[in-house]
Amino acid sequence: MKILLVKTSSLGDVVHNLPVASDIRARFPQARIDWVVEEGFADIPRLHPAVSRVIPVAVRRWRRALLSAATWRELRAYRDAVRAEAYDLVLDTQGLIKSALLARQARGKRAGYAAEAAREPLAARFYDAAYVIPKNLHAVERNRWLAAAAFGYEPNLPLDYGIAAVPLAAPWLPAQPYCVLLTASSRADKLWPEADWLALAAALNARGLACAMPPARR
Repeated sequence: MKILLVKTSSLGDVVHNLPVASDIRARFPQARIDWVVEEGFADIPRLHPAVSRVIPVAVRRWRRALLSAATWRELRAYRDAVRAEAYDLVLDTQGLIKSALLARQARGKRAGYAAEAAREPLAARFYDAAYVIPKNLHAVERNRWLAAAAFGYEPNLPLDYGIAAVPLAAPWLPAQPYCVLLTASSRADKLWPEADWLALAAALNARGLACAMPPARR
């Protein structure tokens, strides 16, 4: 069985989709899983041992240069890459028009959220099969329930992100128990006020946890 997952962005959403790969591998041990993802987040699915091939896209960059010859060359290269395989199922767990259009370029049955469950209802028009998944579920569970519905299994496996990461040298991390604060976001409306971050750090310190930030953000 050959499967293509489409979950392009953002960082948290891509991480939330990792358990889908774990669930599919647990149910179908011989399945080959490919993944379409925004180029800036491509290293995340590469960490998952069940993912055979990562196909990067650059939708954010392409939007800024739609008339560029380089953009259209990259779009054609993406189409060639996803059409190199005939997939048994192309699963769009993002539910956006952009992700549905990316899924549409692949060869194979396409599945995703029904209009009433998708973030952008129009996306459902591009699927061969669409499923109603409750919107009040956590994003991780919505992804897992959608995959379970599309593949016909019960979404009752233990949560497993499946990440296989090599140890990293991070001298900026404290020796004591700590929390890493990731304050950046791709959208201004998702940023948390600095005062709230400071209050959170103070609360964590009061519980004996040091707070650290990646070097680029300190």
